[in-house]
Amino acid sequence: MKNVPEYFGCMVFNDKEMKARLPEETYNAMERTIRNGKRLDIAIANEVANAMKDWAVEKGATHFTHWFQPMTGITAEKHDSFITPKNGTVIMEFSGKELVKGESDASSFPSGGLRATFEARGYTAWDPTSYAFIKEGVLCIPTAFCSYGGEALDQKTPLLRSMEAINRQALRILKLFGHDYPSVKTTVGAEQEYFLVDKNMYDKRKDLLYTGRTLFGAKPPKGQELDDHYFGAIKPRVAAYMKDLNEELWKLGVLAKTEHNEAAPAQHELAPIFSTTNIATDHNQITMEIMQKVAKKHGMMCLLHEKPFAGVNGSGKHNNWSISTVTGVNLLEPGETPYENAQFLLFLCAVIKAVDDYQDLLRISVASAGNDHRLGANEAPPAIVSMFLGEELDEILEAIENETAYDAKEKVQLKVGVHVMPRFAKDTTDRNRTSPFAFTGNKFEFRMLGSANSIASANIVLNTAVAESLKSYADRLENVDNFEEALHSLIVKTIKDHRRIIFNGNGYDDEWVKEAQSRGLLNLRTTPDCLPYILKEKNVALFENHKVFSRTELEARYEIYLENYCKTVNIEALTMIDMVNKDILPAVSAYIKALGETAMLKKNAFAEVDCTYEEKTVKKLSSLSASMLASAERLSASLEEIGKAASTADAADSFKSVIIPEMEALREFADEAECITGAKYWPYPSYGDLIYGVQ
Repeated sequence: MKNVPEYFGCMVFNDKEMKARLPEETYNAMERTIRNGKRLDIAIANEVANAMKDWAVEKGATHFTHWFQPMTGITAEKHDSFITPKNGTVIMEFSGKELVKGESDASSFPSGGLRATFEARGYTAWDPTSYAFIKEGVLCIPTAFCSYGGEALDQKTPLLRSMEAINRQALRILKLFGHDYPSVKTTVGAEQEYFLVDKNMYDKRKDLLYTGRTLFGAKPPKGQELDDHYFGAIKPRVAAYMKDLNEELWKLGVLAKTEHNEAAPAQHELAPIFSTTNIATDHNQITMEIMQKVAKKHGMMCLLHEKPFAGVNGSGKHNNWSISTVTGVNLLEPGETPYENAQFLLFLCAVIKAVDDYQDLLRISVASAGNDHRLGANEAPPAIVSMFLGEELDEILEAIENETAYDAKEKVQLKVGVHVMPRFAKDTTDRNRTSPFAFTGNKFEFRMLGSANSIASANIVLNTAVAESLKSYADRLENVDNFEEALHSLIVKTIKDHRRIIFNGNGYDDEWVKEAQSRGLLNLRTTPDCLPYILKEKNVALFENHKVFSRTELEARYEIYLENYCKTVNIEALTMIDMVNKDILPAVSAYIKALGETAMLKKNAFAEVDCTYEEKTVKKLSSLSASMLASAERLSASLEEIGKAASTADAADSFKSVIIPEMEALREFADEAECITGAKYWPYPSYGDLIYGVQ
């Protein structure tokens, strides 16, 4: 048995390693940088770089890389060796300059027009608040990535900016309550859902190879109807995978905590312990990468697509978000004293206001072609953003709003900051799995993220939107004559103005769609529906005022998201055409031929023999083949027409309204054909083979 505490974080240049290897003054400077975001002097960086290099070389590393998160959805790295020539030989060196700053070709990553092909220069900049680590024998240095002009080309840069924005405004609020904390940080725990399938079967599916999801596939006799997979005994092969996955993640300091079978067959989940948001984002990217690598070692493939199989649940990623002081005080935790409860209510109201005011941005933060298949599909939250607070907390807010007594164990007059609020226990209310944004005791669970999403986008929006609420509160409360009265009025006004966003009912109910519309809430069903909202003036002003994005950066991201949507659906459509023309139609024809030859043999041998099965099947498959051919030709023609679109936005609308319905029609014909084609003739492993193939 391996001793987990002994090897946990062994591949991370963490606080323990820094304390052991750095001079005390250097270590203290690094600690201040990590805790409070203080700038690091280049002389200090040189000492850190040398110690980091020595540690990495001792671990067997020969190269280093600036590890960053471009707008591709995955991480990027360029490896450089530590070797430096000297007197006909080499020495191992690593400077503070190399640690702090690197250069990459910015024109080869999505830039939304910020970088042209001939304008290649981009920079990576060290994020000292996220520990360096060794992966596959390479020292990985978490970095931000920006263009020659300083525009953000990645997920980390705006995430760090948003963390600084909420830190600034939260400290203003805390000061009003008499606190002088060094800094405030948001924390996140990202639950990760995924599927495991046998690699041999995966390799035989072009759709999985090219798109990450199955574009064809008839439903098997059994899906998830019996609910017998959820929390069921983990199969030995999967358990062995999870054991190795945990070990690899723990070596990298990832706090992998919980593992279990999810609702759909072949679906599983991993949940970590909370970390500071930028570190949690890094760790989630590492987790997705390691999940896929370890799966291959076990002869499996890890699918992170939001909807790899039709007819069973897709995969999401629950973003558990909270806000705490650097000393560990959770600001979304009810307290013991009137002031503590008033402070809790103010931060709670800040989140309520933020979610209501910027529901469009929260929807955009989880938008993708893959996630469009999940949202609103009775397996994930609807595309309508709302908040679940639970019965007790909702009643408390209602009592405050109406300035009436709250009936708990005893009646308490809820005048904020004057009388005592009843103690609010964590589990005094039920959970609501249909809610996109649910309060779960001392945190909010944002459940709309797709399994392949970077959690950075959602947390950029959350941090910035809540920072804006806190700023408006601080602007109003600073320098007032009567703080308690002003605070009470502000909380009451927030509840009145934003009650529409609070919904504790069934988000899957069709009646909720109608009610949400009457409340004035947005129902942005698809990615093309929601993306234009990113450039609304209120949203541009939000990000510019808090220095998270410039207008130029937002315009670039709008183009990047649109292009990604178009390219994703285009690849899927081309893959379907390829599969139908090269594999499915020839397979069906071969089966038709076999049935025809069988019927002829039977009739030649026995004049009166019944050939109903062969004749009916041949007739049906011939009709389906003709329908598939015509449908594939229509799809191909539509793709050609979209190539003439005047803009990316026009192309995206056509992909949504024309291409996706045509793809669904083509799939319907093919899936029906699969149901009556002999199994040995069908060119791909079936759904049953895929989702029950890992034993």
